[in-house]
Amino acid sequence: MRDETITTSGIAAHGASRLPWVEIDSFNLELKDEEGFLGDRVNKAAFWETLEEWRKPLRKSGEDPFGNEPSENISKKDLDAILAGDDAEASAVVHSAVEDFAQELVHVTRRFLKTKAWDRTERIVVGGGFRASRLGELAIARAEIVLKAGNFKVEILPIHRHPDDAGLIGALHLAPSWIFEAHDSILAVDIGGTNIRCGVVETRRKKAPDFSKACVWEFELWRHADDEPTREIAVKRLVKMLKDLIEKAEDEGFKLAPFVGVACPGVIESNGSIKKGAQNLPGNWESSKFNLPASLIEAIPRIGGHETVVVMHNDGVVQGLSEVPFMQDVKRWGVLTIGTGLGNARFTNRNGSWRNG
Repeated sequence: MRDETITTSGIAAHGASRLPWVEIDSFNLELKDEEGFLGDRVNKAAFWETLEEWRKPLRKSGEDPFGNEPSENISKKDLDAILAGDDAEASAVVHSAVEDFAQELVHVTRRFLKTKAWDRTERIVVGGGFRASRLGELAIARAEIVLKAGNFKVEILPIHRHPDDAGLIGALHLAPSWIFEAHDSILAVDIGGTNIRCGVVETRRKKAPDFSKACVWEFELWRHADDEPTREIAVKRLVKMLKDLIEKAEDEGFKLAPFVGVACPGVIESNGSIKKGAQNLPGNWESSKFNLPASLIEAIPRIGGHETVVVMHNDGVVQGLSEVPFMQDVKRWGVLTIGTGLGNARFTNRNGSWRNG
């Protein structure tokens, strides 16, 4: 386990291993086999490569139901429609790719479960962009069946919320509980290799003190991969998005906390720097001269008259944290996020401490 770091003010350090509700036993674990990183076998690109492999023999015989369309150009929405449609051959191709992908997911999950950090895991939730499709739901369900057939006593379930919302809502669990006594919402940021998403997360603690009713009230999305910005331009755009959301929240009468929770790829150090794993972000985010939390505080020093606090953690961790209210019937659980890469984190509940807020 990483060294626990909590400041005297009750604010968890960036990348902390202990949070108010959970211990983070492991995150961003990189496992390898003879073919390379295991995560490369169950990311979005891997699924489309599998689909392409099933199309090749049909293409040679001139019977490919997808015609000449490159596999990587076929969207999840299109494939979901095929699964629900009447074209049996096209549907069979997609089901074959789903089955192969599910088997790879089983292989990777078994490897995680055999590590010390993931020992005795009782439940795994799967998030990430791939989960937000019928394809993903089928692959997850099939993986659970195969694992149970192999006597692995672990549940595998899709993440409860839409992954885009989960990546923001999970930021609530980075904040100290006392901050919610006078505030009903926070700012959250989810940084990915393709998009940057910012949102105002409404706690709805009066309806559910455990944040199970929390929701994203408003969000802004920027697909930075299309613009290929420098790091400096990306940060400026992020700051503008946050300032716009602050103005909207204040106009709507929200009691916005002076807190920004940030989800970011990679290994997050306690000082807010990124040790490794940020290679898909615009510019060099791993530079010793760059610190995103410090940059955000400099640009937005106060929110609602109070000094701004920023806490950053790994994006897989934050997406997993959105599941805390739904994991109180188990003690040890994990998250896998299937997107550009494979995010992962393993948690141990801290004796249901969220119940006491």
